[in-house]
Amino acid sequence: MDWPLQDAKNQFSKVLQKARNEGPQTVTLRGERAAVILSAEDYDTLLAGKPSLADDLLSRPAWDDEMADAVSKRSKAPSRDVLF
Repeated sequence: MDWPLQDAKNQFSKVLQKARNEGPQTVTLRGERAAVILSAEDYDTLLAGKPSLADDLLSRPAWDDEMADAVSKRSKAPSRDVLF
């Protein structure tokens, strides 16, 4: 169900109950979708099995020797002047 922002604000407990019992509720701003209210259960289901950012970064392929050499040869000086 779509809820204009003002209605969602005025009836927030009803929006939450509907999200828990009927599924996601869409909040609109000037007629455009702005947000979706999910039950905690739906949110947990959405996130289940998704790797965290750290897991994703750590699962990347290791650098080959050419990439490691390129990074090692890079200048150690800051790339921009820092003013303090």
